[in-house]
Amino acid sequence: MASHNSVKILEVCPVTALPSSLDSATTTSLPLTFFDIIWLRFPPVQRVFFYETSHTNTPILDSIVPKLKHSLSLTLQHFLPLAGTLTWPQDSHKPIINYKEGDAVSLTVAESNANNFYHLSSNNFVEAVEYHPLLPDLAISHEQAPVLALQVTTFSNCGLCIGITAHHAVLDGKSSTMFMKSWAHLCKNALSSSLVPDLTPSFDRMVIKDPSRIEAIYLNQLLNLDGPHNRSLKVWDQKTPPDVVRGTFELTRTNLEKLRQLITSMLEEKNEQQQPIVHLSRLTLTCAYTWVCLAKAEGLRDTKLHLGISADARPRLEPPIPRNYFGNCLTFRVVVAERNDLLGENGVAVAAKAISDAIRSLDDGALSDAENWLSLFISLMTDKMADRIAGIAGSPRFELYNTDFGWGKPMKVEMISIDKTGAISVSDTRDGAGGIKVGLVLKKHEMKVFASIFAKGLEVL
Repeated sequence: MASHNSVKILEVCPVTALPSSLDSATTTSLPLTFFDIIWLRFPPVQRVFFYETSHTNTPILDSIVPKLKHSLSLTLQHFLPLAGTLTWPQDSHKPIINYKEGDAVSLTVAESNANNFYHLSSNNFVEAVEYHPLLPDLAISHEQAPVLALQVTTFSNCGLCIGITAHHAVLDGKSSTMFMKSWAHLCKNALSSSLVPDLTPSFDRMVIKDPSRIEAIYLNQLLNLDGPHNRSLKVWDQKTPPDVVRGTFELTRTNLEKLRQLITSMLEEKNEQQQPIVHLSRLTLTCAYTWVCLAKAEGLRDTKLHLGISADARPRLEPPIPRNYFGNCLTFRVVVAERNDLLGENGVAVAAKAISDAIRSLDDGALSDAENWLSLFISLMTDKMADRIAGIAGSPRFELYNTDFGWGKPMKVEMISIDKTGAISVSDTRDGAGGIKVGLVLKKHEMKVFASIFAKGLEVL
């Protein structure tokens, strides 16, 4: 196992945006919305992108790293709030991001002391802590928090990885991906400093409407959490459990089509594939199959099992907001199923129908029950309810494997923070063939059981 000292820090440098028309003496602020506020006390989201560079014959430290720094500086022109600081001033009723020209994002440059690039970027089981040295920390205090930190780690000229640690109260997965793809675009296209419309962020907070005063409900709950008048920005302290490993699994397009046929047949036998039709999307199929395999592997004894799912609310709001809106904009549903039903002969069909019904309920309004979301999250984080609910993190729609800095597709992309949250990560696959990649962190013996159940289930499709 790699130790926490398995990388050598070569440099920690502040990267500022190239000068723009913004008055350097002017501090600009960006308010949080209720979509952001719900994540204020959550730990940062962390991902690592692995790139093989040996085929480029380009020196990493002498050529690639300077190019990454320059393109990051260009990118921050478009994403200036990411260089800012999250605060909750006494004279502000809610948290804000303050930023001005000259603010910087911390970029760490490190060198791996271990010859383990292909080990870490493989689909083998890897001890979760082996990835931790590849990620920077956010120095979050009660009074303020940086928004973003980045780290580039080189591996003996065979490759590198880029680690991103992002404050969840400032950006969701779609926004984080927009930033990474923008950085990659400007790095790959060295002569350009402009972005295509889909990668150009919109920071217009006026598009978020709050007629039900959800923001006021959330602020009151946070102020009275360990309060009263608690404006602390300290995030909940989540630890990676000891002796856990990270596993990566894939459902190919063929697997998913066979699974769709099986579930459709099961539902037709029970006369449940009538109106309303069960929508068996790739993600629904993946979540259903993984949920059932996980329930079998862990031998869960709860009468009811819960699965937390999120969806992009941008197109679901009334009216819809721009798809390049930058910030958090997620809606949530909790899927509930009886344990015995999930573990039964038709368990995957039960799971798929329950997930499909939950997603269809979004048609009743993306903000339905939103006033209770934060209280549910607080219960998850403080009352150990998390032991009874699995969450889905990420989305194949992010197309993470299209994040090309000029060296081709990533060898692998990992959401590292699931080793603290216990979530199930989902993403597109490297081959772009329509499959979905699933990431889990479990005790090693549990992972072996899960892997066996997952593989055997696919064999009999």
